[in-house]
Amino acid sequence: MTASGAGPAGPANARKVAEPGWVRVLIWGLFPLLGAGVIGGLNAITGWLMKLPWAPVKYPAKFVDDLPEPAATLGAVAIGLVAGLIVAVAAVHEQLAVTVAAERVTLSRGNGTVRSVDGADIALVFLDGKQLVLLDPAGAELAREKSDLDAEALREAFEAHGFRWVAEDPHRAEYRLWVAPVGDLPDAVNVLLAARQKALKEDKSGYASRIRGELGQLGYVVRDERKKHQYWRRVPDHPG
Repeated sequence: MTASGAGPAGPANARKVAEPGWVRVLIWGLFPLLGAGVIGGLNAITGWLMKLPWAPVKYPAKFVDDLPEPAATLGAVAIGLVAGLIVAVAAVHEQLAVTVAAERVTLSRGNGTVRSVDGADIALVFLDGKQLVLLDPAGAELAREKSDLDAEALREAFEAHGFRWVAEDPHRAEYRLWVAPVGDLPDAVNVLLAARQKALKEDKSGYASRIRGELGQLGYVVRDERKKHQYWRRVPDHPG
């Protein structure tokens, strides 16, 4: 984990928490090699793959099997390298970096800024499993992002700039399991939660995240367990 800056205030003293450089080197080096090794190895068993009943496996295997050597092996290795590079790009773009200053906290990934939060709005910070969560004084979520960053490095960065770091969600006991429909929830909230449940089931994380934002605007906070169950709580006195 890397960090830059150590002062308690001001953007000039911002502290950045990100994955160490060796992790990126490992990703860029390992994934393409694994892809080449796996796909290249499959080339040796194309005859067996062609006997499988699954069409998605059978026809690509037949194409490779029809190629003369060494074109078949070289082609398989090249395909594996490209597949590994694609996975590496996706992995790097998913890595979270957190830049902490007293005035502002910025959460970013390889493809750009995810969220920027005014420091004056942040009441406390904690990790909910593998997710970094920022709450305002009323208990509403300002940000919730998946993170593999070191918890101690995050805690030190936030506390160095005067933010309150807590060991766990202080509102955890307020969450209730959502099972469609919940009678004491507004229809609009039930509809959004139902749509989000479907998005989670179909592994549409981006869409599920957008619906989380819509729920937040209505004054509801939602958290998941194993992408199967949604738990919700109401933010007291929320204007939504």
